[in-house]
Amino acid sequence: MSKKCIPALCLALVLSALTCACGEEKPLLSPTDYDLDAETAQTIRGVKIGDGADVFLAAYQDYDILSCINGSDYHFLPAEEIPFDAKLTTILPSFFIDNTAIDVDSFCEENGIEKDGILGFLTNEEYLAHHTVVYQYLVFDWKDGVIQDIRSESMDYNKDASYYEAN
Repeated sequence: MSKKCIPALCLALVLSALTCACGEEKPLLSPTDYDLDAETAQTIRGVKIGDGADVFLAAYQDYDILSCINGSDYHFLPAEEIPFDAKLTTILPSFFIDNTAIDVDSFCEENGIEKDGILGFLTNEEYLAHHTVVYQYLVFDWKDGVIQDIRSESMDYNKDASYYEAN
């Protein structure tokens, strides 16, 4: 799977999972939660390459975690069901509007839109003229229960909205 497909896939999964997770309120990550130390690739929550599931879960178990097991599709899994000993990639995704994380359910309700219409809403030129919209995600690559790599990636809709248009 190409690197450009991962953000679009994650976005689609976030939106579809959020449509199924009604009633479950998860805490939101802040923009600084996506900062990595340039030399150590350590997250602001102290998770670094070489750490195991215990450190990762102590920092992130309360958040939505997308998991890709052995190169399969990404799925939201409860923290206790993630097979950390498998070849695994985990992703922590968030939407930020004007530098503030949003709860998708609340955002859709407040703006009178259906969840499957959020991408079109967020990439609308008129909306982007008045707001900054960024989709951020931390990516953790695992092997044998140990973090092998950590990346912080993002999609800035104000710069690249045409790439992320809803189909």
